[in-house]
Amino acid sequence: MKQVVQNYKSGELALLDVPVPGCKPGGVLVRSAYSLISTGTELMKVSEAGMSMLGKARSRPDQVAKVMQSVATNGVPATYRKVMGKLDSYTPLGYSLCGVVEQVGAGVDDVKAGDLVACAGNEHALHAELNWVPKNLYTPVPDGLAPRHAAFGTVGSIALQGVRQGESRLGEVALVVGLGLIGQLVVQLLAASGVRVVGADPDPVRCELAERLGAAACGDPASAAVEAAVAELTGGHGVDQVYLAAGGGSNQPVELAARLSRDRGRIVDIGKCRLDLPWNAYYEKELDVRFSRSYGPGRYDPEYELEGRDYPIGYVRWTERRNLACFLDLLSGGRVDVEPLISHIADFEDAVDTYRRLKEGELKALAVLFRYPGQAAGDQGPAEAPSVAVPKVRRGGAAPAPARAAGRPVRLAFVGAGNYATSMLLPHLAQRDGVELSTVVTTTALSAANAQRKFGFAEATTDLDAVLGDKSVDAVFVVTRHSSHAELTRKALLAGKAVFVEKPLALTGDELAKVLAAVEESGNDRIQVGFNRRFAPLLREAKRRFGARTGPASLRYLVNAGRLDHGSWYLQQGTEGSRFAGEGGHFIDTASWLLDADPVSVYAVAAPGNEDLQVVLGYPDGSTATISYVTTGSAAFPKESLDLLADGKVLQLDDFVRASVYGRKRWVSSRLPKARDKGQSAELASFVRAVRTGGPMPVPLESLVATTAATLAVRDGLAAGAPVTLAAAR
Repeated sequence: MKQVVQNYKSGELALLDVPVPGCKPGGVLVRSAYSLISTGTELMKVSEAGMSMLGKARSRPDQVAKVMQSVATNGVPATYRKVMGKLDSYTPLGYSLCGVVEQVGAGVDDVKAGDLVACAGNEHALHAELNWVPKNLYTPVPDGLAPRHAAFGTVGSIALQGVRQGESRLGEVALVVGLGLIGQLVVQLLAASGVRVVGADPDPVRCELAERLGAAACGDPASAAVEAAVAELTGGHGVDQVYLAAGGGSNQPVELAARLSRDRGRIVDIGKCRLDLPWNAYYEKELDVRFSRSYGPGRYDPEYELEGRDYPIGYVRWTERRNLACFLDLLSGGRVDVEPLISHIADFEDAVDTYRRLKEGELKALAVLFRYPGQAAGDQGPAEAPSVAVPKVRRGGAAPAPARAAGRPVRLAFVGAGNYATSMLLPHLAQRDGVELSTVVTTTALSAANAQRKFGFAEATTDLDAVLGDKSVDAVFVVTRHSSHAELTRKALLAGKAVFVEKPLALTGDELAKVLAAVEESGNDRIQVGFNRRFAPLLREAKRRFGARTGPASLRYLVNAGRLDHGSWYLQQGTEGSRFAGEGGHFIDTASWLLDADPVSVYAVAAPGNEDLQVVLGYPDGSTATISYVTTGSAAFPKESLDLLADGKVLQLDDFVRASVYGRKRWVSSRLPKARDKGQSAELASFVRAVRTGGPMPVPLESLVATTAATLAVRDGLAAGAPVTLAAAR
């Protein structure tokens, strides 16, 4: 299928061939009829992508700060790969469309195939022929409403949420600053609510349009006309609300708002304008400044948007889905008219040229629609679109893959192509001799296409079962979110594949048991979990110089994990487990490898109110390992430091930058000149070699299971407030 994409590094726009997205549970697969270009939001993104690297940095100082922190934590080369990987990728455009339900996922019962729906979301309502849309981001289109009008649903919801934030009342007077697409919709919504509206915009054409659509008066904010209209309508008191729907770097909108507001008036920021509030003006009137967050309550909440958990209507009357449905009802009832806002309708195949014309100013437009194949120029309903193959589930057998022919490259498939896979794994594999990147599988079409383009995969798809049934694939990499690791590993084992699964192997004891049941059923125990630190060259050299032990050891491992950004999926503990469940296996595995044994007991203590943990592991010979996992430390301090003491010797590791051993002789490594090597390259080389030769996996399965059981025992120990014996935990 086709999708509009942009390379943020080069600014290139393209209509790209990408795999058809799969129809996951909890959502529907929608074939687009019309999608709307937001000439404000999208053109700002398009223009930003065309800037120099310095210009991009200046426009996003928040991202620059993250990059500098990553340099301090991971070093320059790793950070460079990560940043360039993100920049030199195709990103999607679009967030408002109308289309026909093509396929219904499990758990969806409010629509059926063939229904017309309006869809929202900058990850789901994209300029693409097909989109998978979760339940709370679509709503059925009322009978008789034209698809091209229903495509305005998302931007209409943005305007509607702004009006709700203003708490407008019948008979009040409002000022709308900025009469672009959102501003025009705000004018109509306020007028439909019985509010008298004054509009402010330097474009006389937009002012004239707003007056036709219900504004009492409009004018240039720099002229006296707007102020005179406000004085006449309010008796000189000032407006009850101001809606800032303007963009740009001028501070004029907030200054105008203060000047024309009444005492204790309300000011709602809907757009993205400069907000240097003149303190005296806002203080003296005690103005109430409010922000309107996109489509409404539920926005940016993954449990609402992705998992379909609705908010009770008695507590949250207007969620983003209910706003979407409300706006469509207003359209259907004729209370809002979007037809005058449509400046241009372009065929989808002309998408790139349309963006170019908009960017260069050749096409002056308020709202532009893309019309997809099968939609007639004067349509009143969806037409039958050309058939695009949607992958069907194919269930493969559990027979192991045939023996590899001598000299044939090891063929690898990746399930998942997120940031870790593309920055820490694939760069090491893409140029490795004797390796062929066969297929990349993702749930979103564009991420698969990006990985195929950058790393040379032969195929990109969203169909997992087709890959598992491909007998030419030797090994499958599972690099997805934590909650899916165990099930994907189980399926790959039953399909006879060698499996490299990023940590954790499992989030619960039941998940671990199912993986082991698959090993028993298939006879396939070819698993490697991504515990890479034991492969780090610096740590391996330090262990060699430390030498053999004769007595028990004491090991201390400090992990300065730091805080996560708000919205990180790592914080979704209900589905993805705790941070330690996701990351702790790294440190337990490293300790066990250094001590040459698997732990037999776990005792965990947590600091109240945060995720700081103290984990004490006991080993058969009396050795102990204490892991301090801390999220409240300074970001300027190194992330990982380790001390191992035994037999009159001490091994120290300083964040994989320097190591030392104190014994009869002292050894200190040279400081690594380039970057921290945490062992990913050596780990991958070992795994590929094992697959190629049929030799044993780099880490015995028993060790992987023991580390996973110990990680899970931390949660059990915290709940019980007592040590956990790992024999019982397993």
